[in-house]
Order: sequence, then structure tokens, then C-alpha cells
Amino acid sequence: MVATLLAIMVVLLLLNFPMMIPLIVAPVAVAFIFFPNLRPELLIDQLLTGIESPVLLAVPMFIFAADIMTSGKTSNRLLDFIGSFIGHIRGGYAVTTSAACTLFGAISGSTQATVVAIGKPMRERLLKAGYKDSSAIALIINSSDVALLIPPSIGMIIYALAAGSVSVGDLFIAGIIPGLIVFGSFAVYSYFYAKIKDIPLADKVPWKDRLVFLRKALLPLGFPVIIVWGIYSGYFTPTEAAAISVLYAFILEVVIYRSIHIKEIPKIALSTGLVSSAVFVLVAGGQVFTWVLGYARIPQQITETVLGTDPSAIFVLIMVSIFFFIGCMFVDPIVVILILTPIFAPAAEAAGVDLIHLGIVITFQAALGSATPPFGVDIFTASAVFNKSYMDVIRGTPPFIIMLLVISVLLIFIPELSLMLIPD
Repeated sequence: MVATLLAIMVVLLLLNFPMMIPLIVAPVAVAFIFFPNLRPELLIDQLLTGIESPVLLAVPMFIFAADIMTSGKTSNRLLDFIGSFIGHIRGGYAVTTSAACTLFGAISGSTQATVVAIGKPMRERLLKAGYKDSSAIALIINSSDVALLIPPSIGMIIYALAAGSVSVGDLFIAGIIPGLIVFGSFAVYSYFYAKIKDIPLADKVPWKDRLVFLRKALLPLGFPVIIVWGIYSGYFTPTEAAAISVLYAFILEVVIYRSIHIKEIPKIALSTGLVSSAVFVLVAGGQVFTWVLGYARIPQQITETVLGTDPSAIFVLIMVSIFFFIGCMFVDPIVVILILTPIFAPAAEAAGVDLIHLGIVITFQAALGSATPPFGVDIFTASAVFNKSYMDVIRGTPPFIIMLLVISVLLIFIPELSLMLIPD
């Protein structure tokens, strides 16, 4: 049955169908082939069940807020602020890129949005500073991975939906330290890279100008503070935080900065609607996919084969990391999280793995796979945005992949890195 399911998916993908088609058609076809007495309305019911969760309400709102800020001047304000303080140090432009990706990730929750918003202006600055194009692009796409770790992460919302009774708010808080570790690692690497390559130092910005850039960036910097503080303190839920983020983005870009005319909002909303609808179709398809697998008891067979009968927590996390890393190298992370989480989460919980810790490990692998050849989604986003060939985009990625793999091992063996900020 699994072979038939995979064969149908591969054939449909080779025929150039979008991922949502194989995700729905393959399990439905397999269900009718192997379970001819199965009532069709059960599959339709699963499609609807997949998108019923209130948690999903946060997804389109976070996307909408990110779209508004991407269309406005938020990214440039963040870049000018960060660059004015650290642009003059060794590797300052590269560190600025990583820091800006981290901050914008705390606004957008999307790696691809971060590649677009930060990558476009920073690539030009990096090239002028003396960086090779391949190194600049590799830094951008890997630094953008932090968007899946720093709240509000869309990947974490999808994981919480797939895993069941997991707090999205706790996941958001748990991702802060791993995200900062990634930023810190990239910053240290950028310093030594610039020193070895003798990248020229930028001029030091006077304090008077720094204060001007700080004043301009204060309101955008308040965005992640409001989200994290509000969720951590319990004043509002992640879904309410998403609604507040839309209002905050609207007030900033339309009312205060006036970088977007109110007449442009419907066009931005339409773009958000198209992206959100694709996410919701994937979620619905993922629900059907996992339900058919569960009906055939495939998850139990897979976990027994891969994990054995009494696996240790560490062994489960290692196998989870391998499966998710490889999966996200080939398929959109949302699809991988939707399909594999219901398979591994019960076994992980039975082995004593905290589901919040598991969520961070899974989200980290999704972030790592997003920028890893052969088919990481951020690679193709960068290729389209920068109009560069596939080989040009991936040429500089190995050092960053190695760093992320090392951090991945740390997250597996030191659960406190993920759990220390979770309120008791």
C-alpha cells in the first residue's frame, strides 16, 4: 500500500502537478483501491476536519501582517537601525543581515517572506562591501531560517495542529533561544569570514545618526515585543496576537509611516488570501493523508520498523531529525510536518519526549531542510528573487548547513535549550 501511495505521488509530481494535488489524490486513490467498502463521505469529512481547528485562524492573519510590512518600509528601517550600530565592526554587514533576518522573522513567521524583505536590500549592500554573491545569498537564505524558530512561526502553528494537544504559545516561547543560538553562530562565523577574506570595514555611523535610526525603528521593534510579551504573560492567545499584529502593521504602514495607501490594502489582502488558501488546502490534504495512513495502521508499522518496540528518547529524536531533515530537503516543510508529525509524535511521547521539545526539534529540521539542496524551498525562492541559477544559490551553503547540523545535535541532547523559558 505504501509503495502504491508513493508511486502515485511521484507520478503526479513528475507530471508537474502542485503538491496539494498528489497530497489529496494519492491517499484517496489508495483508499478506494485497498478499501473498496470505505464510504467516500468519510474522506470528505476528513478534508473539512483538517481545517476546523481554531489554531489555524492565526495563519492568515500573521501572513497578512507580514505582507503589509513587506510592502511597506519596515525592513529598511530595521536594516538601517541594525547597520548603524554594528555595520562598522568586522563582518558588520553580514551580522546585520543575520540580525535583520532574525528580527523580521519575528514579524513574518515565514522564511520565504524574510528572504524577499531582507534579501533584496541586503544583497546589494553585501556585494558593495566586497562579499561574493554566492556567500551573500547563502547567508541570506540560511539566516532566514530563523523565521521558523522565532515567534510567530507558521511552522510551529502547523506542528501544534498536527501533534494535537500542544500549546502554540509555549512553542513560540521555546523557539526563542534556539533562534538566538542560530543568529549568534552566524554572527561569529561572519566575523571570522570577514577577517580571513579581509572584507573592508564600513565607516562608523555617528551617534547622532544612530539615534535617528533608532527612533525610526522603535515601532517596528515593538512588534515582536508585543507578541512575545502578550503570549508569555497570558494577556492574549497566539490567535489574538495574530489579530493584534494585523492591526499593528496597518497602523504603522498606513497611518503613521504612510508608506502604503489604504487603497493598496485590498491588493495585499488578495495576495494573503491566495497564500493562505494554499496553506489551508495543504492542511486539509495532510489530514486526509494521515487519516488514510492511520486507517491502514501504517504509522504503527513505520514506528515499529524504524524505532523498534522500546526506543529511548534520544534515539527517537535522532530518527525524527533524520526523517524531517531529509523530507524537507525535497518537499515543502508544511507538508512534511503534516504527514510525519502524527506518525512520530505518539512514539516520541511514549518514549518520554516532551512534545514542546519535539516541536522545536521538528521545526528546526524543517528550517534546516528549507535551505538545503536539492529542493529546499528557500533555494528556489532566492533563485527567483535574485535571478540567479540554482548552482549560484547553493554554492555558499555548506558552512551554514554544518553549523545548523551542530546546533541540531545540541537541541537533541540538551532539551533545556528549548524548555528553559517555558513558564511553569
